Amino acid sequence: ASVRLGLDGAPGLAEDVIVARDLLIAADAEKAWHIAHVSTATSLDLIRWARSRGVQVTCEVTPHHLVFLDDRFDDYRADSKVNPPLRAAHDRDALRAGVLDGTIDALATDHAPHGLDEKAQLLSVAPVGFSGLEVAVGAYALALPGLPLARFVELLSVNPARILGVPGGTLGVGSPGDVTIFADRPWTVDARLFRSKGRNTPFDGMTLPRRAVATIVEGAVVFEHGRVLPREDVTA
Repeated sequence: ASVRLGLDGAPGLAEDVIVARDLLIAADAEKAWHIAHVSTATSLDLIRWARSRGVQVTCEVTPHHLVFLDDRFDDYRADSKVNPPLRAAHDRDALRAGVLDGTIDALATDHAPHGLDEKAQLLSVAPVGFSGLEVAVGAYALALPGLPLARFVELLSVNPARILGVPGGTLGVGSPGDVTIFADRPWTVDARLFRSKGRNTPFDGMTLPRRAVATIVEGAVVFEHGRVLPREDVTA
């Protein structure tokens, strides 16, 4: 896309070279390695190659790399500018397949909010990133309609906690009482209703098939049906 538009870019080859380098270092050091925001088909092939040789490597993907293509830059708008950038159709298809075949270990949000004034700048100077937390559950359901629900929860909750070595991720005895409740019902993204100032998202106006409807933190309901509960209204 950068060549087509005449702008500086971050081609897929740059990612592939970095991933290959890091995997060789991890192999030599005999240490576990996590690769964030994989966006190319070749990167996935390199990860598979490394695993076949005993390298302890895990990886994650973002919702936007499973949904959008690099043609979103053709109008020079910066609302979809992200790092790594959106890729070609064969990369998106490979990432979707990588989730389904188990190559990809975790589903991330890549939540990087910016104000609308920041993203209204020229594509060449606008900051990278956009809000992803509010839409991640629905975006993944859109991109991966065949993903079993239990596997969805594992990729979004269980595996990230395991990879990072932090408490939570499950509802086992002694785990934090943190739960997100979602419903498989269509909804249309309206960024004007986002709770943060970061209301820039390429998903604005799209209809997604799944939505978070409530959040429980340490056993208390803190969000329900689009409303953040004031402290005095929080129910345990």
